[in-house]
Amino acid sequence: MSDLQQQLVFDQALITRYDQSGPRYTSYPTAVQFHEGFGERQYRAAASASNASGQPLSLYFHIPFCDTVCFYCACNKIATKDRSKAQPYLDRVYREMAMQGELFDKGRRVEQLHWGGGTPTFISHEQMRELMTVTGRYFHLLDDDSGEYSIEIDPREVTDETIGLLREIGFNRMSLGLQDLDPRVQKAVNRIQTAEQTFGALQTARREGFRSVSMDLIYGLPLQTARSFIETLDRVLEAQPDRLSVFNYAHLPERFKPQRRIDEAELPSPEEKLEILQQVGERLADAGYVYIGMDHFARPDDELALAQREGLLYRNFQGYSTHAHCDLVALGVTSIGMVGDTYAQNMRTLDEYYACIDAGRLAIFRGIELNRDDLLRRAVISQLICNFTLDTGRVAAEWSIDFGAYFSSELDRVAAMVDDGLVTISDGVIEVQPPGRLLIRNICMVFDRYLGAQEQASRYSKVI
Repeated sequence: MSDLQQQLVFDQALITRYDQSGPRYTSYPTAVQFHEGFGERQYRAAASASNASGQPLSLYFHIPFCDTVCFYCACNKIATKDRSKAQPYLDRVYREMAMQGELFDKGRRVEQLHWGGGTPTFISHEQMRELMTVTGRYFHLLDDDSGEYSIEIDPREVTDETIGLLREIGFNRMSLGLQDLDPRVQKAVNRIQTAEQTFGALQTARREGFRSVSMDLIYGLPLQTARSFIETLDRVLEAQPDRLSVFNYAHLPERFKPQRRIDEAELPSPEEKLEILQQVGERLADAGYVYIGMDHFARPDDELALAQREGLLYRNFQGYSTHAHCDLVALGVTSIGMVGDTYAQNMRTLDEYYACIDAGRLAIFRGIELNRDDLLRRAVISQLICNFTLDTGRVAAEWSIDFGAYFSSELDRVAAMVDDGLVTISDGVIEVQPPGRLLIRNICMVFDRYLGAQEQASRYSKVI
């Protein structure tokens, strides 16, 4: 993949033409298709069958608690200052871990581990150490630092000692939440955070030997302008994080209650947001970052950039990854796992989650078992969204189909995208062009069998 293809190319006319809502494809089918006909019995069967593969595992732990609520947040979280709530939750996670651990062969190595939230660093140092110790009791953790063990960090919630402890217990990657350094924006979204806290955490992480540090920004927040956001970005670039996630704020107050506290009159206009995005792309390209896709940028030597150039990038519920071969075991309230050809989600509320675990049951309340068409379309969408290319001949051979016949209506729609310069088709290879990379969700939506009705598309955020 050329350097030009790994830069964000901005085409105002195309963005306007393709301005619509659509999935982010952290899974296919998306969570909208999960149903309560899939439960603990189906999950146990999938886990048992997966052991025959001998594939390694990925573990995800959801820590839902936050000390304060950020008004923009659309995550599943519980805002509380009562730190005593953490231990009863962790006690249930340990019981769930014991039940999950029985399902998987002990020889299956945990190549990937992630603590997300909420705010994982809400829990105490002792609880952090205990959680990792208990994990090692039920799963085969790696002790040679070869795994991808990551954690989401709120810089307001950590000290140098915290970061040192996290490195000691096995973490080697972290993601730092920042969003914006402008004090006015921070006040408008209820997230007051100093530059010293943020960059101090990054510097400590590097000193402690973390191999990769990512930083999260959000554009489209109240009172932001292109000028103010680029000032934040320039200060971030001085610190040279390995990766950057620059998320588009989706204002959906009817779905996410905290967003009702944001003054809509203070939100930047669509034109201002596009100006921010364009300047972000130019600034990051000038700084040497490559555009991975969606909201993600990375330094050229980062493993995400390398995996994409080698055609090995993967996407899951935590974003882009290099571990497509792992079964994902998810623990904690509302977490989503992927085992074999299934997805499974835990109960969404603490009361429901606790009730299941206390009764000795897994907390799964819905999921889906993928059929052959789902698996085929997932493979197609994954290739497009991760590697920006699709060899239709290879897909046809691997799935024993006539690609042109199977996807005839989809290819008709792709033809319009060829005319618009989003993609090219040559010798059966669909190649996403630089202007199409920003609109990759639109291209993937062509192959989404479930996305027929407009009312369903309206459940998702805007593509840009």
